[in-house]
Amino acid sequence: MAPISLRQIDRIAVFLAITFFTVTLPTSAQEQTTAPPKTAAQQYKNIQALKDIPADQLIPTMQFIGGALGVDCEFCHVEHAMDKDDKKEKQAARKMIEMELAINKSHFKNEIEVTCYTCHRGSPHPVAVPILTVNAGKMPEREHHEISAQESLPSADQILDKYLATAGGAEALHKIKTRFQKGTVEAGGQQYPIEIYSEAPEKRLSISHPSFGESVTAFNGQAGWLTTPRGVHPMNASEQQSARIDAQIYFPARLRELYQEFKVLTGETIDGHATFLVTARGAATPPLRLYFDQQTGLLLRLIRYTETPLGRNPLQVDYTDYRDASGVKIPYQWTLTRTNGSFTIRINSVEQNIPIDEKLFVMPSIPETPHP
Repeated sequence: MAPISLRQIDRIAVFLAITFFTVTLPTSAQEQTTAPPKTAAQQYKNIQALKDIPADQLIPTMQFIGGALGVDCEFCHVEHAMDKDDKKEKQAARKMIEMELAINKSHFKNEIEVTCYTCHRGSPHPVAVPILTVNAGKMPEREHHEISAQESLPSADQILDKYLATAGGAEALHKIKTRFQKGTVEAGGQQYPIEIYSEAPEKRLSISHPSFGESVTAFNGQAGWLTTPRGVHPMNASEQQSARIDAQIYFPARLRELYQEFKVLTGETIDGHATFLVTARGAATPPLRLYFDQQTGLLLRLIRYTETPLGRNPLQVDYTDYRDASGVKIPYQWTLTRTNGSFTIRINSVEQNIPIDEKLFVMPSIPETPHP
């Protein structure tokens, strides 16, 4: 096998992580809790358009721009010299960011309604002229789903009750205190082992073993972090919200506790299965889109979002191969898809209610960065 470059390491790691690993880290774990959070301009070089956003929001914001335009970092940046202004695309991006912020401030009360994706739709260059197709003049399928057959749809409570019952019921779910899963990850054309440790109600740690070194993604109920051979990256608040969802052992039973507002629509067909789409909203949390099999009631797809100053980064999780494990049904395979790629986890073995070392859920300290 050919040796893996540092750039390839970063690309594969992002598939397994909540966000990109940043080279510039807080100076210590103590500084994270006692010192005011740094702004992007304080932590990074040559920041002009997004000076005042929190430093830990800069990389997710760059991810959002990349996904909205369908490009990599090097489309705007000089590789290994991100602070340089050599590319005209970087200058254009600054102007576009300022334009987006001004539009939302002037017309949408600073709510993020207009984003990079509004115009670009996954292309580096927005299309100004409508594209003619054989379906020109027809109502888009998504809008049709939202309008048609509303009276025949079940209520959100009926759908969630069926999901809970099919998953094993609240009593069986709450008997599970810990879960240990072993399997494989397929990402970037490679396959390697993974172990996942879960503890009720919302602790989860996964350890994957790609060829470039061990990668850890963890949430302990209070904080989340990513560890790669290059160091420890603490999750920001938005990333922790997403990690909290993944960590829920009792997710089918806790949905109505975590979210308070639900809406039912006709969902798309997923692998031949007709679905109901339930959108879930909670206080100060991004919405969820949940696709339930109309026949079995099982959750087939979940779409969640992380907030950035320019828009939401989506992540889609597709669940398959449900099996019984100690009286509850859980997926033995799931695929996570982002705008820049996807990876699949396949579980080979599951052990429930076994002792788990609590030290796993202690966030590693971050070494002090020497000052110049």
